[in-house]
Amino acid sequence: MAFTRFALLLALLPAAASVAAPVEGSLELLWGDADPGSEAATQFRVNLVDDAGHRYALDPDQALAAAGDLYSLVGQRVAVELNEAAALPSGLKAEAIVPASLEFSPRAAPQPLISGTTVWITILCKFNDIATEQKPVSYFAGQYGNATGQLDHYWREVSYNKINLTGSSAYGWFTLPQPRSFYVPSGGSANLGQLFTDCTNAANATVNFAVNGGAQGINMMFNGDLDGFAWGGSRCATLDGVNKCWSSTWNPPWSFNNSAPLSHEMGHGYGLPHANNSDGDSDPYDNPWDVMSSAWNNATSDATYGVLAKHLNMYSRERLGFVDAARKQTISTDGVYALELDRASLIGSTKLQVVQVMLAGQPNSHYYIIEARKRVGNYDGNLAGDAVIIHEVNTTRGEPSWSVDAQTPPANVANNEGSMFKVGETYTAPNNAFSVRVDTATTNGFTITVTRGNVANDTIFKNGFQ
Repeated sequence: MAFTRFALLLALLPAAASVAAPVEGSLELLWGDADPGSEAATQFRVNLVDDAGHRYALDPDQALAAAGDLYSLVGQRVAVELNEAAALPSGLKAEAIVPASLEFSPRAAPQPLISGTTVWITILCKFNDIATEQKPVSYFAGQYGNATGQLDHYWREVSYNKINLTGSSAYGWFTLPQPRSFYVPSGGSANLGQLFTDCTNAANATVNFAVNGGAQGINMMFNGDLDGFAWGGSRCATLDGVNKCWSSTWNPPWSFNNSAPLSHEMGHGYGLPHANNSDGDSDPYDNPWDVMSSAWNNATSDATYGVLAKHLNMYSRERLGFVDAARKQTISTDGVYALELDRASLIGSTKLQVVQVMLAGQPNSHYYIIEARKRVGNYDGNLAGDAVIIHEVNTTRGEPSWSVDAQTPPANVANNEGSMFKVGETYTAPNNAFSVRVDTATTNGFTITVTRGNVANDTIFKNGFQ
């Protein structure tokens, strides 16, 4: 007889675990990003929302460990074993988090892909004790345009035309029922739930949230500072008869005045975590090869929309399903592989754009991603250099993809020469797991040789893209 999903959950737990009955529901993941002048650490919250709308705050570190790949569960119904006897100040301890449809294979289901038309609705909400309206509605509506620097143009380009923002628009300004101090107590965190409820309620008579079967996301713009952070992630709620977890962002003026931080928060809304570099500190904003790390460093700018978002790294693109199978090669056996790699930002490439190297003796959650980046275009034009960039990926940590650095110790910000591998340079992974040699530059990227394991140099595997 087949195990039920709950029996499987129990089988995953230590025998001594004190757990309540499994709870089914949806995950809300929320990231708080401090303004660039602040030294405040990023914030990360995990909530489980059951069918009755009750929220269980989960300890984020425990949730990451319990899921194995927490971010792959974005958008899925999950079942969670809660150890209520081991609650932590930051939330309940989750012993196991798996897809609720699980029957035999823990963590087998991939994250749903983001594709097609993703309608975003901007609602402008002002605190009832702050009259300032920093920008007209036309500015926010224009953000969704298809010209360079506008959001539809950016997300089409970064997704290789897999998604668009057609039909997105902006509405407001709407006055909230309470002053700012009600939502943001002195010295405390912003009440994101109340802000979402009151902002969407204020807009409800004007806005159809059910458009396109339920808009992808809601960008909330506030006319005063929140708690020193802009926030992005999801909020589970019923709006205009549609019950879902809405991609959501909460933006103070410093965020909506620039496209880069707004795009960063929208990335969280799509379910993307932060990227990082490999310096080992607590700052996730020091990898300028991905807007999901540093929105500000090595960015281009626009007279109207401020600092523009650079592209995503290939881990982030793959997470959302943007990379075609023909543009990727996975190396999981020993050998020497001669490959041609086009730059990651090239739409319509006929060659590889990402190489994934699996590690012998390591779980599938730990691997490396190799990509080529060039200073080309409207968004990547101010990168630190033209080079092969390598990210170590471990899906069990808070920022799964870390850019590697040949410098010892690694630089504080990964826009240094050590993070860029250029013609004639070789990166060798720890424990000699594999090496990457950059052989030549091409019009759109580089030729590289990847060696996995201790094999003869004349054992060449062609990838078929010549």
